[in-house]
Amino acid sequence: MPIPKKIQKFLDHAEIKYDSMEHKVVYTAFDKAQTLKVHQKIVGKTLAVKFDNRYAIILIPANKNLDKGKFKKTVNDWLKKQNIKTAKSIDFVKEVWMKKNLKGARVGAIPPFGTLWKLPTFIDLSLINQQKIIINSGSCNWSIRINPTYFKKILTDLVTGKFSIKKK
Repeated sequence: MPIPKKIQKFLDHAEIKYDSMEHKVVYTAFDKAQTLKVHQKIVGKTLAVKFDNRYAIILIPANKNLDKGKFKKTVNDWLKKQNIKTAKSIDFVKEVWMKKNLKGARVGAIPPFGTLWKLPTFIDLSLINQQKIIINSGSCNWSIRINPTYFKKILTDLVTGKFSIKKK
């Protein structure tokens, strides 16, 4: 299945440059990097999380894991700037929630465009500082290659921070 229409419309409406890349079906960012023969540090891993009663999309490099402690600090700094009560807990959302709330994209291939679902998007600085990044498109056999400058341009709710750690 090519890039879902909802995602393609979102990108085309923003009038930015991006490349759509077809590849074999993959379900993890690690497998995507292997399939495309690129370094894991430029492949984004999209995560969906819940902090208290709020939800967000996170993008970190494929070669790293989320550091929940650092992420919680980033979230709370962001909430304080908005005069919103700080979060007590951070948890990954369940697949059932994703299917219900992230319409137009396949679970396991959620693109990191929280704006599409009225959610904030958090991106790790180690990924945003790359020349090009490869991100999910909403399909398991298509990806998007984009310059992080354009990525920042199309997401009005983008929050950056250092919240990933090297895999052990």
